[in-house]
Amino acid sequence: MNDKELTIGETAKYLGVSIDTLRRWDKSGKLPARKSAGGHRYYSLLDLELFKQDIFALATRWLIETPKEPDTEFYCPTSIEFKGRLSKLQTSLEGVEDINNYYPLIVAIVGEIGNNSFDHNLGNWPDISGIFFSFDVNKRQIALADRGQGVLRTLKRVKPEIKNDAEALHTAFTEVISGRAPEARGNGLKFVLEVVLNRDIELDFYSGQAKVNVSNNALEMKINNTERYYSGCLALIRF
Repeated sequence: MNDKELTIGETAKYLGVSIDTLRRWDKSGKLPARKSAGGHRYYSLLDLELFKQDIFALATRWLIETPKEPDTEFYCPTSIEFKGRLSKLQTSLEGVEDINNYYPLIVAIVGEIGNNSFDHNLGNWPDISGIFFSFDVNKRQIALADRGQGVLRTLKRVKPEIKNDAEALHTAFTEVISGRAPEARGNGLKFVLEVVLNRDIELDFYSGQAKVNVSNNALEMKINNTERYYSGCLALIRF
């Protein structure tokens, strides 16, 4: 995607809002503008596209539709690209004042979820390898998805008695499992659970036909069955 810059007037037309609205959004941090040396506001076209989009909807659509690689701005084909984009997330979060004391933990749990996707599907991707990874600091959302084997299939290698996706997710988030691959699946998720329960963060994590919801407000983990089947894993982090 061409990341050209638009003036505030061009941006107002692009989004269908007034220039005064853009100035208010810039001041509040909802949609920060870039400033020229002369103080004029400019906006990145890529930032505007992301502002208009729902990144979780894009991740979900990629997961459930016909296999194809995500758009390049969302696609991490290898763990190297993922780590590079994770560094960009950290830089972006550094400027958010109210999470100054725990933004490294947000980066850490994103890293755990993304690394799980690569570590436990290595050489066994069903179709598209790599992950979808996008973040929107203005909307305070981070989305990750993979079209891998999913939690149930991975854990059944070491715990064949696990019966369904909900039980697999409970195991992954709460039980200590052997550190040998592929048994290590989920050990990082217990760290994720601990962080979310102790910070102002909310997590929705889907795999198969089950969903985990964890938030600091509820101070508990909820697991529910879903009507839709999610191949691989899908995560939404809100902060």
